[in-house]
Amino acid sequence: MVALALGVPAWATAPKPALMIVGMPHLANPGRDIANTKVENILTPQRQREIEQLVDRLATFRPTHVAVEWPAGEQAKLDQRYDDYRAGRRTLDSNETDQIGLRLAAKLGLPRVDAVDWNDDAPGKDADYDFPAWLKAHGRGEEWTTYQATAQRQADAEGAFQRCHPLADWVRKFNDKAGLDEMARPYFEIATFGDDANNPGAAWVGAWYARNLRIYDHLLRIGGAPGQRTVAIFGAGHGPMLRSDAVESGRFTLADVVSYLPPLSEAAC
Repeated sequence: MVALALGVPAWATAPKPALMIVGMPHLANPGRDIANTKVENILTPQRQREIEQLVDRLATFRPTHVAVEWPAGEQAKLDQRYDDYRAGRRTLDSNETDQIGLRLAAKLGLPRVDAVDWNDDAPGKDADYDFPAWLKAHGRGEEWTTYQATAQRQADAEGAFQRCHPLADWVRKFNDKAGLDEMARPYFEIATFGDDANNPGAAWVGAWYARNLRIYDHLLRIGGAPGQRTVAIFGAGHGPMLRSDAVESGRFTLADVVSYLPPLSEAAC
């Protein structure tokens, strides 16, 4: 076993850099999750105004880095995308990387947008993480059916909320305490989808934790020095874990995006 040296690391006594996690719905409707919300078209004039207003709010945090859910190993592609946008050679796509990340960085005059994601294959075989197949093979298929149906009902309710509220309200709902708790809770249920001999649910959740720890490592590398201020724009499901990593590591001061948003508005429909 490797012994850990005792002592106070230099970073522990230095002023902490600031980190704001902005949990977002996937604006481009990729449809890759267990349950998927049909997100409103954000390219309409009204939604574009709402995005500009949100970006204005985030800019008041005065970030020195804008980090996005883009593979860290493909930074060069993101650099080209950002350069093309700033030069007027590119129209923004409907995803949150473009609509929020590129727009915010350009507004602030930042030289780049930082790619900090990691989503390569986890160790082992796909079957090691296939908890739906395990449940069906072990007489527990109804648990998966119930879980998926409940998740889709929640996604449908989210879609109904989004249709009647401005985009800042979407962000508030995903990033307030109730929203964060709701997003964190399903992982504890998925972790029960297995047994002592083989638990693909717990393995899948473990891989999800590991992915977010890799993202945290990337965030620390780009914005971990004193005086740095990073806005990280990610799918909302990452929010609870990235916040936990930032706080429990002791390496960041966590800024609450909700405090930068307008109050929740009345439903328009």
